Amino acid sequence: MARLYDSRKRVMVTGGAGFIGSHLIDRLIQEGHEVLCVDNLFTGTKRNIDHLHGNPRFEFLRHDVTFPLYVEVDEIYNLACPASPIHYQYDPVQTTKTSVHGAINMLGLAKRLSCPIFQASTSEVYGDPHQHPQTESYWGNVNPIGPRSCYDEGKRCAETLFFDYQRQHGLEIRVARIFNTYGPRMHHADGRVVSNFIVQALRGEPITLYGDGSQTRAFCYVDDLVEGMIAMMQAGQEASGPINLGNPVEFSIAELAEQVVALVGSRSEIVYKPLPQDDPTQRCPDISRAQSLLNWQPVTTLETGLHSTVGYFQTLLQELESA
Repeated sequence: MARLYDSRKRVMVTGGAGFIGSHLIDRLIQEGHEVLCVDNLFTGTKRNIDHLHGNPRFEFLRHDVTFPLYVEVDEIYNLACPASPIHYQYDPVQTTKTSVHGAINMLGLAKRLSCPIFQASTSEVYGDPHQHPQTESYWGNVNPIGPRSCYDEGKRCAETLFFDYQRQHGLEIRVARIFNTYGPRMHHADGRVVSNFIVQALRGEPITLYGDGSQTRAFCYVDDLVEGMIAMMQAGQEASGPINLGNPVEFSIAELAEQVVALVGSRSEIVYKPLPQDDPTQRCPDISRAQSLLNWQPVTTLETGLHSTVGYFQTLLQELESA
C-alpha cells in the first residue's frame, strides 16, 4: 500500500532528471503533489522526464546546485551529484563542489523556508568496510586522497553539514545512505555493474568482471528505494538519520553476471580484469533501523527487478542504434 501525504505540497527534487530522481518525481506526482525538477543535465537526461512535460504539476529548471537557488517549496530532496565512478571521476573537483557547495546552498534554502530537506547520501561513506554488514554507527574506512575520494569524502562532508544545520539551526533533516540501486532509466554507459552486464550481454560483448568476482553487493530495485525515501521524509524527527536504504540480500558479482547472461539468453563470455583502486570487496546494509523506524524493507527480488531492467535496456539500445 502506497504511503500518502497529508496534503498536496510543492516539492523540489535536485538531480530530478537522473535515474533515481525521475522515479521519485513520478511517485510524488502520483500522490498529487507539484514537483519542481532541478538538474543541470550533466548526468541526468531529459529522456527520463519527457513523459512529464505537459503535466500541470511538473516543472523543470535547468540549474547547477553549486550556485544558490531562490524558489518557494514545501520540501526538498537533494539528489544532485554524479553517482557512478565514470561520471564522478570525470571532473572530481566539480563532484566535490556539487556535494559540498550544493549541500550548503540547499541547506541555506531549507533554512530560509523552514522546510524539511532530504539528503541522498551513499553507502560509499563506509569506504572499503571492516564491518559487515554495515550499520549506521560504523564510521567507515575511506581513503581521503584516492580516485574515489571526490565522491566518498564529498558525501561525508555533506552529511556533516546536514547534522550541523540540524544542531545549529534546528533544521528538519533526513539523511539516507543509499546502497546499490538498479532499474529502468539507468544510464547505459555509467559503468555500474548492473547496467554494464546487461548492455554487454544484450550486445553479445564479453562480460567485464573486475577482480575474481567474489566481491559482493546488495542490489535494491529503484521502486523499493523510492518507497523508503518517501517513508523517511514522512517520518518524524527520530528518522533524521542516517538511515541505510538498500537490500540486505547479498550476491557476488559473479552470481550477478550469471543471472544476467541467463536472463538475456546471451552467449557472452566472462572476461576478468584487475579490481579498481579502493573498490570495496563487500557492501551490504544492515537495515534494522529502516525496518524499526520506517516499517520499510525491499520487496522486489533480483530476478524480478532484472527482468524489467533488461526490458528497458532492450528498448533503449534499439532506439540508440536506430538514431
